[in-house]
Amino acid sequence: MGCSGLCVVGCAKGASIIRVPVVGVERAHNGRETKLTEKKLAENFNGARIGVRRIDTKSKNLSCDVGSLPSSVKNPYQEQRRKYMGQQGLNGKAERSVKSSKKWAYGGCLPLILEALETVEDLDEALKPWEKTLSNKERSVILKEQVRWKRAIEIFEWFKKKDCYELNVIHYNIMIRILGNAQKWDYLEILLGEMRIKGIAPVNTTYGTLIHVYNKGGLKEKALRWLERMNEAGVEPDEVTMGIVVQMYKKAGEFENADQFFKKWLSGKFIRDRGGSAGNASKKVEVPSETHLCSSSYTYNILIDTYGKACQLTEASNTFALMIKEGIVPTTVTFNTMINICGNHGRLDEVASLMQMMEDLRCPPDTRTYNILISLYVKQDISAAVSSFLKMKEAGLKPDLISYRTLLYALSIRHMIKEAEDLVREMDEGGLDIDEYTQSALTRMYVEAGMLDRSWSWFEKFHVLGKMSSDCYSATIDAFGEHGHFLEAEKAFACCQERGKLTVLEFNVMIKAYGIGMKYGKACALFNSMENYGISPDKCSYNSLIQILCSASLPNVAELYVKKMQDVGLANDCIPYCVVMSNYVKLGQLELAEEVFKEMIKVGVQPDIVVFGVLINAYADVGSINKAMIYVNKMRKAGFFGNSVIYSSLIKLYTKVGYLKEAQEIYKLLQSSEVGSNVYSSNCMIDLYSERDLVEQAEDIFEDLRRRGIANEFSYAMMLCMYKRIGRFDKAIAVARKMHELHLLTDPLSYNNVISLYVSDGRLKDALETFKDMTQSNVQPDDSTFKLLGAVLLRYGASKEAVSKLEIKRRKDVQSALQGWMAALCALLNVDKSEA
Repeated sequence: MGCSGLCVVGCAKGASIIRVPVVGVERAHNGRETKLTEKKLAENFNGARIGVRRIDTKSKNLSCDVGSLPSSVKNPYQEQRRKYMGQQGLNGKAERSVKSSKKWAYGGCLPLILEALETVEDLDEALKPWEKTLSNKERSVILKEQVRWKRAIEIFEWFKKKDCYELNVIHYNIMIRILGNAQKWDYLEILLGEMRIKGIAPVNTTYGTLIHVYNKGGLKEKALRWLERMNEAGVEPDEVTMGIVVQMYKKAGEFENADQFFKKWLSGKFIRDRGGSAGNASKKVEVPSETHLCSSSYTYNILIDTYGKACQLTEASNTFALMIKEGIVPTTVTFNTMINICGNHGRLDEVASLMQMMEDLRCPPDTRTYNILISLYVKQDISAAVSSFLKMKEAGLKPDLISYRTLLYALSIRHMIKEAEDLVREMDEGGLDIDEYTQSALTRMYVEAGMLDRSWSWFEKFHVLGKMSSDCYSATIDAFGEHGHFLEAEKAFACCQERGKLTVLEFNVMIKAYGIGMKYGKACALFNSMENYGISPDKCSYNSLIQILCSASLPNVAELYVKKMQDVGLANDCIPYCVVMSNYVKLGQLELAEEVFKEMIKVGVQPDIVVFGVLINAYADVGSINKAMIYVNKMRKAGFFGNSVIYSSLIKLYTKVGYLKEAQEIYKLLQSSEVGSNVYSSNCMIDLYSERDLVEQAEDIFEDLRRRGIANEFSYAMMLCMYKRIGRFDKAIAVARKMHELHLLTDPLSYNNVISLYVSDGRLKDALETFKDMTQSNVQPDDSTFKLLGAVLLRYGASKEAVSKLEIKRRKDVQSALQGWMAALCALLNVDKSEA
């Protein structure tokens, strides 16, 4: 043989073989050509590209390339192509269209076969030129390229009818994928039954494909069953199938199962069914095989993403490290996943390290990389987000809609108006549409910045274009309404009506706007008009209006809408009833609140623990223990055993009526609850104990509050009063000084308690200092304060007449009288006023 290159032209069996000289071919030791090192042959022959197959003796795979033939050589493939074009009546324009198709990525006659199958319905006619010459690989490509599942079945059946063709497991795998993706499960089951009858055993790819299509089609149980069958057949998953199974578990949120499956596969341990002897059940045993290593960055990317979604940062990092250790070069997708995981865990230093690693490995960031960085930085550092956006453009990458939307939203909520407008201008210049989400965000930005005219012109721009949906109109109405601009909200509502896009959503946000603007009559009128527009109020409409009316202390009107809600069958929970009851309680109309409760029971709506809590707390506040206990018993009968709110209400009630034992029982329940005891309930218990001089018990609760850092002004004040009452002035004064130190003197009652303590212990200068501190802290002294100070003046020699004059002056003008009181006290106690 004198030529040094082998080119196989055409694809059919028996096609002509033409040898073409190729320069620079390396030879293997056996003399066969193995690698083309010179440029590929690339000339046109009569306007046609010639399919050339390069033989790689190592891989045994045929790969298509393009070459040229000398003009003296007749090309049988070209003749075949021209004959086909003539048969099908394709003109030059149609021929050029065929040439430009993606089908021409294949070599040989495959492009023409695929074109024939697309344009000719009858399979005998379409495949006639190649009827008996199609190879297994060509049949695989033909099936794989079908976009219609019915056409794929027709071709598959046509192959089966031809005795010259043998269909193997690869062809069945392709059909499984096509039918599975089309979710034609009945056809798929028939196909699998056919495989069993013909003795075509599923291989790794078969199982992987079945698991994938069933899981993708939402039939996870079926997918898991095929995983079990794979186990039972003793087929060990390969890397691709392992990735499919991990993806399945990840999609289902079963991250632990995904992790276990991967680690079992990695360790080489495999579960197989070993049949037992007769009468014994088969047993699943763990059969060790060779340990596995992932060889694909795609597999590692799946694993890292799975750990990321499971919030297992350590596992994700370990998998990434293993990937590097095994010499698998991370791709941009890998880095993007790791950057996203680390960033979402607040590890921004690791994000910076990953970016540096990308640079070191010459793995260029893509637009998604920068989008991830922008989304991470906008949460805390807007300047870093803007910097990432600029770096994206400097790298020659074009920001996409996600880039602009993410950054625009971040700028809008920070009221960075100039920067946002510059970005919008850039989008306009780039021909990118402003989406509704961004449009609404910028409307809200202008409203919140007080630029009402600008917000309206921005909204009007999109309204005039007619590109706004109902959701966008409602967002705009809400933006105006939330900030009290109900007139603008009304105008936006009218614009929505003009476009015929009114839905219940627009009515709901407009009702809300009227509520914020305290236009209660308009809110009711708009609600009542909804039926005129062919729109029925929904649950949100009723609840919103009821809430608005109750906020205006109009529970009687709100109750009418609850009854309307009842009539249309929307009052199926206790929320609207509870709102009305709470408002009646707030207004002190407990009997009316009870009437609403009875109505709710009558129509079959069961009260929840919150409803019971409203009534129990209401009667606890007025000290009506009998009424409160009626609802406590009703609550228990309904299967509720209280919560922290109800326990607190009962403790408050028992404190008012002085029921120590009952309060202790409830307090223990509160302490053992998930929430634990709160400062209010604890203060009630301190009050009960101190009233009975049960010092040790009061101290235990007080120390617990201090240890938890929740002791407040009233906690300290009650302890001070208890110690003073039992004559423990040393402890009382220690508490008073701690209150000064912690700045817990904010109430006239607390100041009065401390002043009274100092007076009782003869510490008049401390009392005077406390009074001075009270006036300087802008805490207004009350009648009790001056009564206490008047008693001090009288005790130390001041006349009743002098004290009376100070009192009269105080009643006329408190602020100017304070100086007089201070001067009188300082003079009496021989203290310089400046020192006091």
